[in-house]
Amino acid sequence: MKILALDSSGLVASVALSEDDNLIAEYTIQYKKTHSQTLLPMLEEVKNMVELDLSTVDAIAVAAGPGSFTGLRIGSATAKGLAFAMKKPIVPVPTLEGLAYQMYGTDGVVCPIMDARRNQVYTGIYEFVPADDERDTDTDVISETARDTSDEYKYDMNIIKSQCAVFFDEIAEELNRIGRKVVFVGDGIPVFKERMKEILKVPYLLAPAHRNRQSAACIAALGSIYYAKGMCVSGDKFVPEYLRLSQAERERAQELQKITYRRMTPEDVPFISRLEEETFSMPWSAKDFLEMISKDDARYYVAQKDGRLLGGCGVLLIAGEGNITNVVIAPEARNQGIGTGMLRHLMKESEKEGIGAFTLEVRVSNAPAIHVYEKLGFVSEGIRPGFYEKPTEDAMILWKR
Repeated sequence: MKILALDSSGLVASVALSEDDNLIAEYTIQYKKTHSQTLLPMLEEVKNMVELDLSTVDAIAVAAGPGSFTGLRIGSATAKGLAFAMKKPIVPVPTLEGLAYQMYGTDGVVCPIMDARRNQVYTGIYEFVPADDERDTDTDVISETARDTSDEYKYDMNIIKSQCAVFFDEIAEELNRIGRKVVFVGDGIPVFKERMKEILKVPYLLAPAHRNRQSAACIAALGSIYYAKGMCVSGDKFVPEYLRLSQAERERAQELQKITYRRMTPEDVPFISRLEEETFSMPWSAKDFLEMISKDDARYYVAQKDGRLLGGCGVLLIAGEGNITNVVIAPEARNQGIGTGMLRHLMKESEKEGIGAFTLEVRVSNAPAIHVYEKLGFVSEGIRPGFYEKPTEDAMILWKR
């Protein structure tokens, strides 16, 4: 079994090649350049040095996260590109498991800690037990098992606590409750070294420099075990595990929390109708909106932030179903989740009135809108030929039942 492994989840960039139980090559570097500059040249160097024929590789193992958002994306893109080109599967190896595997065979528990900023760490708790251990796991503290089924490995790695993003004090208190010697590994050690002295009540060790960072060799070793168990995916199905939102996503979520939704009033209509004219080739007029918001079976809403209108939407309530008639967003507010939030509000309010299904039409070429609707659970159930004019185009009929 030949495994090509990549790890770019942290400051380290690492490439390795293993065959059966042998590490053929490993190239690891932690120095200035970004992974986008180093990973592929490192891979090419390994390939040339060992005269690797990529067609002989069985699978590509990759550190699947958590870790640096940019690093994970680079590693993911590289692994997916290789998988497509080589027609090979990807073996996702959780980053924290790869780090813990550095301490293979230790008699204490292993706690990898990666600095996740804001006083948090990406972490987990692991232990190594003899492979012939016959404990009854139904009554044990172990929640998951990464078990090698062959007789060639002396130890199994048990997962006491799966990888997560928490404040360091939380994981330290859990280690105190477990009450066993701890081996720490990872780039979070220098960040939380002083705090360890203050809060830990159990004996602990810090991994030495040659064992305290990510290693593609460990990803290859675990990748071999997981591949043998069928724990692999195709390139198009692989997605990194970030565990938490990126800073940009957190900031966006904070901004979305400032947005409010309310029923549309006649005073809102001039702005909404002007948006319609600027956005669509067949816009509704102000008269159309004024007529609709006065109907007993229609519900129209607007989104606003700090008193400024950002968009509007509407639905007709007919026999327990909601026909969504309009969705329009101001240009400066698009692609920020506002349309999604507005539709969620519309459907939530409609469901309070007994509406159990929603439908709408959308131009078949309007991929961004279709993507939003699909995220909300809508599925295509047909086409209305020539439904739209200026230009003439088919409409996709979407339903959420």
